[in-house]
Amino acid sequence: MTAATRPRPRAVFTEGSILRHVLVMTLTGSIGLVAIFVVDFLSLLYISWLGDANLTAGVGFATQILFFFLSVNIGLTIAIGALVGRALGEGNRAKAQRLSASGFVHSCVISIVITAVAMPWRSDLLMLLGARGEALTAADTFLLITLPSNVLLAAGMAFSGVLRAVGDAKRAMYVTLFGAIATAIADPILIFGFGMGLKGAAITTCLSRFVIMAAGFHGAVFKHGLVARPERRHSMEDVAPMLTIAGPAILTNLAAPVATSYMLSVFATFGEPIVAAFAIIDRVTPVAFGFLYALSGSVGSIMAQNYGAKNMARVRRTLFDCFGVTIVYTLSVWVLLYLAAPSVNSIFKAQGATADLVSFFCTWGAAAWLFLGLIFVSNAAFNNLGFPILSTLFNWGRATLGTIPFVTYGAAHGGPQGALVGMIAGAALFGTAAVSTAYLSVRRLAKQVEATKTTESELVAP
Repeated sequence: MTAATRPRPRAVFTEGSILRHVLVMTLTGSIGLVAIFVVDFLSLLYISWLGDANLTAGVGFATQILFFFLSVNIGLTIAIGALVGRALGEGNRAKAQRLSASGFVHSCVISIVITAVAMPWRSDLLMLLGARGEALTAADTFLLITLPSNVLLAAGMAFSGVLRAVGDAKRAMYVTLFGAIATAIADPILIFGFGMGLKGAAITTCLSRFVIMAAGFHGAVFKHGLVARPERRHSMEDVAPMLTIAGPAILTNLAAPVATSYMLSVFATFGEPIVAAFAIIDRVTPVAFGFLYALSGSVGSIMAQNYGAKNMARVRRTLFDCFGVTIVYTLSVWVLLYLAAPSVNSIFKAQGATADLVSFFCTWGAAAWLFLGLIFVSNAAFNNLGFPILSTLFNWGRATLGTIPFVTYGAAHGGPQGALVGMIAGAALFGTAAVSTAYLSVRRLAKQVEATKTTESELVAP
């Protein structure tokens, strides 16, 4: 397909039903995300079948280090989607192509730099997490193989951000879905078929990232022609606007593991059965609430295009519809979790205190995700409407002020269940505040846009 015959990208989100756009983008995005969550679970499960607890622990430690790199990639992807989406909303294809190319370059360069810095210190980083002995050796081996492939993941996610910005939900879904499928196929072959064990799982991770990069490249470059040839001058000029969004977004994504780590340390004081329950909950929540992650990742492009087109009424409607979808989805999952509690305990063979805490979470824990979902949507609005610092403040506020005192007080007065109640209370406080701030921010922007339109009308009037 030549440049002359290639269909011209248009701002598809500036027309049609907002709710339909939200649901299509979120449903397609959630398929890829949930697939990754399920496959990640299977990868760890395959390693556990090798019968060596040190290998399982090693992969767990390595995964925590890799999450840092993933957070950086996600922040850059958010920035690329926001900037390219705005350019498309303005009707400026050339600008969108330039920003896509610059975003690709920035993602790759930053990935290479942080990987080069981390590689010599990987053992030290693992020991900071508590890795020792054979588990440390296993984790170090896993990182040695997988860390260099982070540049492939960064590139693939950059292309995925471009696809979401242009509104191609299907191909954006393929980027992560194909990577998950590659993992599901290669993992058992390399781990068991070729007897490669841990190294087989690490090589599969690299293979999956190559597939992600290739799928993204095909969609963004060949199908849409929305990535210009990178130029050093443009890449340097676009660093500031890219980092203005990506910096706070990266910091925002790093807040979640801080909160999780503190909660785990509190639960650990109640003994191994409670830690086991925490691990089960940690496996259930990504699958149950992966839709909310996809929603927050998808809504950005819709808001960015309409903001670029100066259609603030549709921006407000997007915010309203996303909050509504979050509430309906979370309440539905809440009911399913409540009904599925006995089955969850049975699958994981949970008993005693472990089963009690898992059942308590299935009964009440979804309430926290109701408010966390509202925070996710609000953060997407902040990131794509020019208020990225608010996203950082709310996420870190929830991870610290909304977690530490509430969880500590709850644990002291109500044990593990009290700690969960504390988590819910903190999430409720910051979720409510985030929603209010999001609406106020959109209202403020709407006034600015209207004032600009009025000024422009007066300037062109005879």
